[in-house]
Amino acid sequence: MDRRRIDELLPAYRDGLLGDTLPFWLRHAIDREHGGFQFCLDHDGTVVDTDKGLWQHGRFTWLLATLAHELRGTAHHRDEWLETARHGIAFLRAHGFDDDGRMFFQVTRDGRPLRKRRYVFTEAFGAIAFAAFARAAGDEQAADEARRLYRLMRTHQVPPKVDPATRPSKGLATPMITLVTSQVLRDTIGDQLAAAEVDRAIDELRAFVKPELRAVLEQVAPDGAVIDHFDGRTLNPGHALEAAWFVLDESHRRGGDAELVALGTQIVDFMWERGWDREHGGILYFCDLHGGPVQEYWHDMKFWWPHNEAIIATLMAHRATGDDEYARRHALVHEWAHRHFADPEHGEWYGYLHRDGRLSSSLKGNLWKGPFHLPRMQYVCWQALEGMR
Repeated sequence: MDRRRIDELLPAYRDGLLGDTLPFWLRHAIDREHGGFQFCLDHDGTVVDTDKGLWQHGRFTWLLATLAHELRGTAHHRDEWLETARHGIAFLRAHGFDDDGRMFFQVTRDGRPLRKRRYVFTEAFGAIAFAAFARAAGDEQAADEARRLYRLMRTHQVPPKVDPATRPSKGLATPMITLVTSQVLRDTIGDQLAAAEVDRAIDELRAFVKPELRAVLEQVAPDGAVIDHFDGRTLNPGHALEAAWFVLDESHRRGGDAELVALGTQIVDFMWERGWDREHGGILYFCDLHGGPVQEYWHDMKFWWPHNEAIIATLMAHRATGDDEYARRHALVHEWAHRHFADPEHGEWYGYLHRDGRLSSSLKGNLWKGPFHLPRMQYVCWQALEGMR
C-alpha cells in the first residue's frame, strides 16, 4: 500500500470516527435522566426501546476511556470522552451487578434487572470498561473492579448448551474473548495474570484452525475434532477474522513475531475464501464447512460487524506481510461496506442488510449493535495507517 493510498484511507477512518460515529452516539444515547446510555436507536437516533444492554455499556465506556487516554495531548482530544465514560461507569456500578458479583445482561431504563445470561461476556466487557477507565481517570477502585471481573470471567464455569456427557464441545468465542480481554487488562492496568493468559488463549485458538479443511471452526470437540452436526459445521467468517486480527495485533506488539503472523494470515486466508460473497460482494454471515445448507435462517444476511472485523484483519495482514493481495482484499471490503452500510444523512452505519446489499432494518442500535465494532474499526485502522505512513 503506497503513501497515496494511505493518505486516501486515513480520513475515512479518522473523520468517520470523530466526525460521524462518535457524534451520533454522544448526541442520541446519553440518558441524562436515569444514567447510562440508551442504545436502541432508529436510523435518525430516535429511541425505539428503553431497555439497556450492559454489553453495550461496557463496550462504549471502554471506547470512550481508551480514546480519552490515547488521544490525550493531541488536537483530536475531547474532554467529554472521559466525562461520558465516567457516566457509563457510574451506571455500571449502580445497576450492573447481581448479589453474586456477576453482571446482568439487560436492565430497564432505570436499572432494574431483566436478564442475566449463562456465559460471562458481559463480565468481559465490564472488565475492559473498568480497566480502560482506571487508566484514563487514575481510578484505582476501577482497576480493582476490572481485576475482579477478569478473574470471575476466567473461573466461571459456563453451563453448556447441550449435555456434555452426550456431545462435549468447546467454542471459539471463549479463547477469542479471553485473548482480547487479556490484552486490554495487560496494556491498561498491567495485570500479570492477564499478560500470562495471552499466549495460552492463542494456543487454544489453534485447535479451531484446520489447515487440511482450509477453515476455522466455531465449535470443536474437546480434542479439536470436527463435530459433524449443524453446530459443528457452521462457520462464521467474521468471527474468525476478528480472532485473526487479535493475533496479528499481538504479533505487531512483539515486533513482528513470525509465528503469530503465520497464524493470523492463515486465518485471514481461510476465512476470506469462505466468507467473501463472490456474487454480491461483502462478507457472508454463516456458511457450511462442506458447502451444504446452513441451519440459521439469517445465514445469507450481511451484518455490519463482520465487515468491520474483515476491514481490520485485511489491513493488519497487509501491514504484517507487505503482500498486495491483502491490500486488494482490504480495498474490496472497505469499499463494499462503506457503500452499503453507511448512512450519509444521519450518520453511523445500518446494522442489517439483505445479501445483495439492500437495507433489511433501519436500526442503528439494539441489544447487540452499539458503538463498538464500527468505532473500534475506525480507530484501529486510523492508528495502523498512521504507523504505516
